[in-house]
Amino acid sequence: MSSSNQVVALVTGANKGIGFAIARDLCRKFSGDVVLTARNQARGRAAVQQLQAEGLSPRFHQLDIDDLQSIRALRDFLLKEYGGLDVLINNAGIGTDPTQFHIQAEAAMKTNFLGTRAVCMELLPLIKPQGRVVNVSSTMSLDALKNCSPELQQKFRSDTITEEELVGLMNKFVEDTKKGMHEKEGWPNSAYGVSKIGVTVLSRIHARKLSQQRRDDKILLNACCPGWVRTDMAGPKATKSPEEGAETPVYLALLPPDAEGPHGQFVQEKKVEQW
Repeated sequence: MSSSNQVVALVTGANKGIGFAIARDLCRKFSGDVVLTARNQARGRAAVQQLQAEGLSPRFHQLDIDDLQSIRALRDFLLKEYGGLDVLINNAGIGTDPTQFHIQAEAAMKTNFLGTRAVCMELLPLIKPQGRVVNVSSTMSLDALKNCSPELQQKFRSDTITEEELVGLMNKFVEDTKKGMHEKEGWPNSAYGVSKIGVTVLSRIHARKLSQQRRDDKILLNACCPGWVRTDMAGPKATKSPEEGAETPVYLALLPPDAEGPHGQFVQEKKVEQW
């Protein structure tokens, strides 16, 4: 059993692609334990074995971000083993299949937004002082934002939007797609993009709450885009390797203890982008 003053980093959706590359890089650079999580036990353990074969020593814990019991089991493990969490990288998510748009919308929202939010609700209270939180979003959230109506853009860019208001808007998008009214209601034609608007805005809200409630703890929380990466989701024509895609998330995860920012930002290529 690890001691509670041992530092720990956790990566969700880490059995392949960008998540796996992030876990590998953290194993090399982070001065503590790295917990790799995956929905599928066998795939997660296979990923751990692959890293062990490279001389690295991650730990494994099962996590399905769509399953609250699974998230709480992970929370309890982290509390028992480490007394909290130092680095959280929310990478788990899904792409969209070429199916009916309202089905795409519901699936993307359930995992990419609601799943990520559920993990944050359970694990953010565990983040230790000077902790780092990175939510892997996408530049497609920026593209989708620009294709929203001016009214929706104003809401999503607001510095006072609440988490409840954001959840309401994400649910409205899904309902509008079911009614075939999403374009009329000012939404873009990217279910994935809208789900990642949710992730980026959620990050801004959570960062604001941390600044208000835990200012002295110097926790930094950001959203980022890894770029267009060759994964199962993006396909073989993408311009970046998973290792290159891991660079910005790992940079944000390893911001030095005295860093004052970035915080509550959308970061791409290690640079803050205007939201």
